[in-house]
Amino acid sequence: MAQSTSPVSDVAGRYAGSLFELALAEKSVSQVEYDLLAFEGLIEESADLRRLIESPVFSADDQYRAIAAIADKAGLHGLVGNFLKVVAKNRRLFAVPGIIKAFRAIAAEHRGEVVAEVMAAHALTRDQEAELKAALAQVAGKTVTVKVTIDPSLLGGLVVKMGSRQIDTSLKTKLNSLKLALKEVG
Repeated sequence: MAQSTSPVSDVAGRYAGSLFELALAEKSVSQVEYDLLAFEGLIEESADLRRLIESPVFSADDQYRAIAAIADKAGLHGLVGNFLKVVAKNRRLFAVPGIIKAFRAIAAEHRGEVVAEVMAAHALTRDQEAELKAALAQVAGKTVTVKVTIDPSLLGGLVVKMGSRQIDTSLKTKLNSLKLALKEVG
């Protein structure tokens, strides 16, 4: 895992590491990863949940009660449900998105995989995604898991982040580079 001086990533890394060790001991890494992915989806869908997680205004008890209710309603019982409650009790909900990302990276590394975060201007077809995975696997020398997010502002092309590497072939970046080059000439 990459070293960082960010306090959020340090907290996220420690919590993710602890959660991974617990999941490994219970032989439930894939279930925990699935449940975390489900909770991440809830965060993306709900502005209120994002506000609860990001805002320091809510008390630890308010956060705990809300997370407990959300976890129960979403069917996040067992390790992930209890873990989210502990994180809320410790006033570390702000780190949950980072914890999820760090857990995914730790689990992928444990399986011998590399996670590539891909931003695309539009959704990739199955063939395009398979071709991208194959190309990235050739570069990484490992199995690659691709997480695609859509960003229409890219206009076209891709931005791929894999480990400490970033490849930006987006039309937006190319146009910005051209614009800068034209300013220097004129």
